[in-house]
Amino acid sequence: MGCSGCKKRLGSSEGTCKTGCISCICGGYNSSYNWLSSMGAISNNNSIEISFKNGRKSFYKNVNNLELNSGDCVVVEGSPGHDVGIVSLVGDIVEKQMTRKRFDPNKNEQKKIYRIATQTDVSKFINTKDKEQDILLRARVLVKSLKLKMKISNIDFQGDGRKAVFYFISESRVDFRELIKKMLEEFKIKIELKQLGSRQETSVIGGIGSCGRELCCTAWMTDFKSVQTSAARYQQLALNQDKLAGQCGKLKCCLNFELDQYVEQVKSFPNKKKQLHTKNASAKYFKTDVLRKMMWYFVKDKDDKSELLAFTIDKVDEIIKLNNKGVKPNSFSDFNTKQDVKPEKDYSSNVGQGDLNRFDKVFKKSKKSQKRRKTNKNAKNK
Repeated sequence: MGCSGCKKRLGSSEGTCKTGCISCICGGYNSSYNWLSSMGAISNNNSIEISFKNGRKSFYKNVNNLELNSGDCVVVEGSPGHDVGIVSLVGDIVEKQMTRKRFDPNKNEQKKIYRIATQTDVSKFINTKDKEQDILLRARVLVKSLKLKMKISNIDFQGDGRKAVFYFISESRVDFRELIKKMLEEFKIKIELKQLGSRQETSVIGGIGSCGRELCCTAWMTDFKSVQTSAARYQQLALNQDKLAGQCGKLKCCLNFELDQYVEQVKSFPNKKKQLHTKNASAKYFKTDVLRKMMWYFVKDKDDKSELLAFTIDKVDEIIKLNNKGVKPNSFSDFNTKQDVKPEKDYSSNVGQGDLNRFDKVFKKSKKSQKRRKTNKNAKNK
């Protein structure tokens, strides 16, 4: 895996990680796109955004005025000791990011960046990370022995190995004082427990969504907004919990991504509550296709015959205006409803699409195969 910091900082001549660096060991880091990088602005702000495992980020003060670039491995102040992270943002964009995340350096304690990470720092970090899986399993055994209703999902060691943060999920409050005592006796390090919600746990663990891409909460999302079922209704999606729920068990966050555009488009649609009337039939609203700007109506005539017809929103507005004036059209066919329906696609010219009757052809058996079958039957009979 190629690392931006390996070639300059870790001594790899080809620019690829042969000895290992923090971005490779952690499986990459949750980077932020610097949309001010092309402007070449000089920042007077010494704050740098540092990224750690599980998408954890924080802002640190560059007190030593180090020349840092995105992707560099650095040693920062820990609590206690030191930690190892990756520079994710530098320059003027950091100040914008601090404002967006409501981080005030005057009110919040801002830790320091000590130095650029050396090969010794990275090697120690790698050795520390190798212990995580074993300690995680032992911690789960302790939880089970104490019969606590909680699940430890992940662990994050500090770069110097003096502290570990255990992430757990629980549906109710848990008294874990006895658990911390046993962990201190077992692991001999400083212990910190952090409770996660179902969405936060999914973002930490990661995975692949139904779209085939990495989960948004793992890749780039930093805050989680509530998702309502009304978002699915505006987009005319079926209220199927199995399809609308993500891996966290709650409604998918992507339902909110295009919601504003759908809400804006729906405002231009006619009122759904109004029925359409002709001299011989009436129509009730059935469904809407927002992208195609189509509306489907369930039409029922005086002879109790019913059918489903599609109209463009312009024609629906035209019928409503006529009805408001007291005018009833002769029939809905006057508005060319059949032309509104999307025509069926012709797949005859597609690559790999042959004649549907190509397998109906009866192939004649060769004389040689017939002779072989006769000889085999005669041999069996003898």
